Amino acid sequence: MRALRAVATPERAEGAKRYFKTAPGDYGEGDRFLGVTVPDLRRVVREFRDLGLGEVTKLLASPWHEARSLALLILVEQYKRGDEKMRKTIFDLYLRNTASINNWDLVDCSAPQIVGAHVRGSSRAILRKLARSKSLWERRIAIIATQHLIRAGDLEETLRIATMLIDDAHDLIHKAVGWMLREVGDRDRALEEEFLREHIARMSRTMLRYAIEKFPPALRRAYLAM
Repeated sequence: MRALRAVATPERAEGAKRYFKTAPGDYGEGDRFLGVTVPDLRRVVREFRDLGLGEVTKLLASPWHEARSLALLILVEQYKRGDEKMRKTIFDLYLRNTASINNWDLVDCSAPQIVGAHVRGSSRAILRKLARSKSLWERRIAIIATQHLIRAGDLEETLRIATMLIDDAHDLIHKAVGWMLREVGDRDRALEEEFLREHIARMSRTMLRYAIEKFPPALRRAYLAM
C-alpha cells in the first residue's frame, strides 16, 4: 500500500472516480481510488509479484480500487508461472473473491488469464454457472473469460455464453458480449454472422455495434438496418 500511495495523486483519483462511474446509482458506486496510472501499477506488480497468497487476499479485500487491481495482476503473474497445484489454488481463490472483482477493468485484466485459462481443456460448467449469476460482475467474468478460449481457437463456448446473456439488462454485459463476438469474428467471420442472423432480433443496439465494429461499412450498415 505504501508503494501504491507513493505513485498516487489526488487529481488522478478524481478523474478515475468519474471514469469508473462511482456516483450514487452507478455501477461503481462507492468505489475508492488512490489515483495510480496503469504503468505505475504495473511497476508495483513487478516489485511484489512473489507476494504470498495470504497477503494478496488482503489486498483483494481492500476498499481501494488500485489495491484490488494490484492483487489481481499479481494473481495473473503467479498463475502464469505456477504449477498445476498452484494454479488450482489461485483459481479457487479467485472464485471465492468475486465480490471484490467489482468493476469492468478488474474483470477484464484477470478473467481470461485465470478463469479462461483454467477451464481450457476441462469442464466449462463454471462459466455457465457464472453466466446465470445475479451478480453483474460474475456474468461479465463468464463472457470475458472466454477470450482465452477464443485465442486458443475454441469459439463455441463464447457463443454458448453469449446466448445465455443475450437478454441481459445491463449495458456492461451488452458491451462485453459484443466485444467477444467481435473476437470470434476475427477468427471466423462466417460463424459470427451465423450467430448474428439467429439472434439479432434480441440483441441490444450496443451489443450489435460492438459485434460488427470491424465489418466493412456496407455490411455494418446492413446489420444495423435489420
